[in-house]
Amino acid sequence: MRFQSMRVSLLIFALLLADCRGSQIKFGRLDRWAKAGFHYLKLNLCRRVSSLSENECKRLSHLHQSGVAVYVSEPNSEKVLAILPDSYSTGMLASKQGGHATVLDDSKRHQDFYLGSTAHDAVLVLDPSPGESFGHPVVLFYIDFNVTKKKCGHRDGIFIGEECLTLALKSRCQNQLKRRQSRSERQGGKGRVRRGAGARPGRAERSGGLCEIHFLPLVVGVRDSNRTQRLHCVDHPGFAPCPAPLPMPSLSAPVSSCELNKNTRRCHQQPLATHLSCRLYQTCDHAVLLSGGWQEQITFHHHLQNLHVFYRMLRNNGFHKDHIKTFFAGSGQVTEENTEGAYPATEKEAIRNHISYICRKQHCADSLVLYLNSPTRNDGTMLLWDSNYNGIADSKERYSVGELLADLAGCRASRVLLFVDQSYSAVLAKRLKGSLKHLNVALLIDFPWTQIADYWGSSNPSQCLIDHLKDPTAPPLADSTASLLNVTLAGAPCNATPPLTQAEIRREYMGCQNLPTALWYQSRRMVDEGRD
Repeated sequence: MRFQSMRVSLLIFALLLADCRGSQIKFGRLDRWAKAGFHYLKLNLCRRVSSLSENECKRLSHLHQSGVAVYVSEPNSEKVLAILPDSYSTGMLASKQGGHATVLDDSKRHQDFYLGSTAHDAVLVLDPSPGESFGHPVVLFYIDFNVTKKKCGHRDGIFIGEECLTLALKSRCQNQLKRRQSRSERQGGKGRVRRGAGARPGRAERSGGLCEIHFLPLVVGVRDSNRTQRLHCVDHPGFAPCPAPLPMPSLSAPVSSCELNKNTRRCHQQPLATHLSCRLYQTCDHAVLLSGGWQEQITFHHHLQNLHVFYRMLRNNGFHKDHIKTFFAGSGQVTEENTEGAYPATEKEAIRNHISYICRKQHCADSLVLYLNSPTRNDGTMLLWDSNYNGIADSKERYSVGELLADLAGCRASRVLLFVDQSYSAVLAKRLKGSLKHLNVALLIDFPWTQIADYWGSSNPSQCLIDHLKDPTAPPLADSTASLLNVTLAGAPCNATPPLTQAEIRREYMGCQNLPTALWYQSRRMVDEGRD
């Protein structure tokens, strides 16, 4: 009996020792990857991403490991693929809800649909701006085992003891770069390979930002038809702690209205009755708050907090709760306070129809406010929600700058105020500049030192919008924008003589005002004459 108990004790000890050694091996392996990747990020990222500002490059050059978050996929016997929102999409992908095929029925034939040209043993992502809204540049590496130093050098990779870290490029980026290279550059590239990694900048460094990656990829096993995310943040010693994603409530059963798509079913408690937003003989202030989220992994608490702050500011400025529509993530559940006006960001058509309807309807809106706080591609396109969980932003899951401007073109609101609290707002600013179809649209972008929701959260009913921007460090405004902002948020004129009282502002400008019957019919007659 005593001998058997000793055998059991020895067996338990052996298992614990093996587990401990396995953990040490995993820790040591991840430590090598993370430190090698960080070294590359600090020294080479600015040469690779031309869109980074001088200040950002200076920040990266002084970046500490403690400011970088580590994401990694745990290696196992199955190789993985990395899928980005702007990966090449085809109809051959099986849906998570009902697909029967593997992710790649023929991996050799279809791997170019994804981020790289081949499957890999693991994926490493280093995020130099953890917790900030996407998109922003991240550094993504493929990891391959049992690779010789020579072969790793041919890939411009980082060789660390039979493991090769290769900088990931976007789908088909290699081919685009090769077409742009001259013969001398190609010859220089061959010489660089012979000298090994790190001798001179590689193709990606000379790409002028062509291949930069702005999102966490969906990393899936090549035979995983469910497309389970295998990339996870790791609290690795010496690096930044993992940002905590916002817990998402599970979707409930259908209550009264559902959006039915080919591969997904999304339900909310009440349908969006856009046609009831505009009433006869009445003009009101309207607002749309859009925070797409894209995936749970990159939707954080501050996105929800931004909506809370902006919603409360609108209510304090007289916007009726029925005229504030919020589109958020995959569930639409924001707060108990304004659940009636909250919808999932899965319904792109509903979002566009609502904005277009408010704009097209004569006298419907006095001030139309849009608050945009979604993950954004570097072309300004907003990502809504990955409804089919395939990791690729399909046409129903993204809202482009062109589509937004089309919805706002010729808007009949007295003023359209665009509060843009997301990346790459310069693309929208460039498209708006000089546009004759958007003369009443004012663009208000975030400042480097603060979130736009926090900055405008203190705006009160009597405060002039232009006065709120009289900060010496605020970006200069165009003359056309300044004229649109010479009012309060509800449209009350600034510097009135005599000054308007709080009661007058509330009665004559905030919320909704009844229109004189003569004005309404005059407008109707002008519209009818225009049609004739």
